[in-house]
Amino acid sequence: MKYILLMSGTRAGVEAYQASPKHGIDAHMAVLHSISRDLAESGEFVATQGLTGPKEARVVRGEKNGLPVTDGIFPESKEFLLGYWIVDVADAERAYAIAGQISAASLNIPIEVRQFATHEGRSR
Repeated sequence: MKYILLMSGTRAGVEAYQASPKHGIDAHMAVLHSISRDLAESGEFVATQGLTGPKEARVVRGEKNGLPVTDGIFPESKEFLLGYWIVDVADAERAYAIAGQISAASLNIPIEVRQFATHEGRSR
């Protein structure tokens, strides 16, 4: 069963993290890399990727003719997607356990866990 584990944070949280001492950021990233390495060794790892900061985020909608309309950054948003992990695990409980590890390694940031939708007759 594939799950996506979504890490979100606030603009203030991102700015505080970016202002942290380099050794603190390096230590945090080392723990996250260790979790990903352990998942790869267990065969549960699919992908992970961090995202650029909220200042680069844009909301895009398409006009009827398909041309994009960019609303610019969305300052009204309280949280922004920071990154994700995709895992392929036996059950939801395992996905929750991995999300708990990631959260604990990331100053207890909540991790949203979502199972990939499957559709009858279609491959995953």
